Amino acid sequence: MKKYLLDTFSYNDITNKKLLEKIGQLPDKTECIRLFSHLINCQYKWMARIKHDRAAPQMSWWDPLYDLDKLETEWDKSLAIWLNYLEEMPDNELTKEVIFVGLDGGLWAATPQDIALQLNYHSIHHRAQIQTIIRQQGIEPDFVDYIGTKYRKLL
Repeated sequence: MKKYLLDTFSYNDITNKKLLEKIGQLPDKTECIRLFSHLINCQYKWMARIKHDRAAPQMSWWDPLYDLDKLETEWDKSLAIWLNYLEEMPDNELTKEVIFVGLDGGLWAATPQDIALQLNYHSIHHRAQIQTIIRQQGIEPDFVDYIGTKYRKLL
């Protein structure tokens, strides 16, 4: 499972960075920047929850909004904490619940494995929204399907 999670974070990294190039070409970047910032903030907030950071309950899923020229740097930082966390975690710890403070102030539990899956699947969800916005603004989105990172032409 650890390899799957690391591979999925890697896939999202490659494809999300392709989005950044297209976002930069958009006449109206506002919603795409908001969605991309949200992905970054989710990675930060979930890790803060896992690490029992006292600031975690006050962290927003949506703020801050990062400037376009800061999105890649912030994405890389938010991703690195997850890659390091997973690399250092023994495989058997992935399925042991961690406790965190939820939106209602109550205690909640989830496994690191499920949180990492949530982050990756959530990224795919919002990437599709961003791809739609790119197309609506008259720009052809990049091919970002998973298989496009794996297949190869033989002849």
